Formats: sequence, C-alpha cells, structure tokens
Amino acid sequence: MADESVSATTVIDASAEVVFAVLADPAQHAAIDGTGWVTESLDSQPLTAAGQTFRMAMYHENHPDGAYQMINQVMAFDPPSAISWKPGYDAGDGLEFGGWTWRYDLAPAGPSKTSVTLTYDWSAVPDSVRSYIQFPPFPPDHLANSLHHLALLAIR
Repeated sequence: MADESVSATTVIDASAEVVFAVLADPAQHAAIDGTGWVTESLDSQPLTAAGQTFRMAMYHENHPDGAYQMINQVMAFDPPSAISWKPGYDAGDGLEFGGWTWRYDLAPAGPSKTSVTLTYDWSAVPDSVRSYIQFPPFPPDHLANSLHHLALLAIR
C-alpha cells in the first residue's frame, strides 16, 4: 500500500507558544497556506478546543465553483504541542468531511526555537472521493512553503 500522508519539518526561531498562537488564529491561515487556495478566514475567533469549527474562503481553478468555502473541525488541540483539523463542507443537513486532515506537531528545539512538523493525511478518504481527486492534491513543495510562511509570521 502506498503512503497516505506527507510531512515536512522545519525549525522556527520562536517559542512553541508563539508558533501555536499563529496556528490557532484562523485569520493567519491564508498567509500560512503554501498553495494560495485559502483566500481568507470567515471566522474571527481564535481556536480554543477540539470539536470547534472554523470556516475558510477558498479558490481553486479546478473546483466546479472556483470560489468555495471549507468548514474545518478541530481534531487535536493541545497547546503548545499539537493542533489538527479535518476540512469539510456544509452538506445541507450537517457537515460532511472528505477524509483528509492537517496536523502540526510542535516540540522545543532549544531556547526560543521550535521544531514544527506539518502532516497532511488522506488515509481516511473514501474511494468515491479518490475517483475524482488525486492525493495529495497539491505540489510537493506545498508543505515546505507553508512552514516557511508560518516561520515568517511567528518571528514578526
């Protein structure tokens, strides 16, 4: 069976608390995104707990509508060590999720330095979705780009 996740790691010159605060602020996610698909946060509240949802405006030229919204549900919220969410959408009678997740794991890497690993996992994507979306749906450098953007925001 082929790998069903990709990861990238970098060290950021900021404490885990600072890096985690950037990740827990949906208003920063468009600036973190390495693909340019996230256009803006539609919710202004910071993330505070697992189970919370937050909406993002998105754009992708291959999406049937071009512009669309994702509703993400926080899966892990363990400050300042881990945060993750699964993207979904409003199916009219509740939220539906595609089966992929984004996860950031943070660990101290010296005084005021943090090792950050970003993982994109699509192991729970059903065959019906895999029939029309290739995984991962972004270029190989996306994760490294995102971590670079995160570092720029955290060291401001």
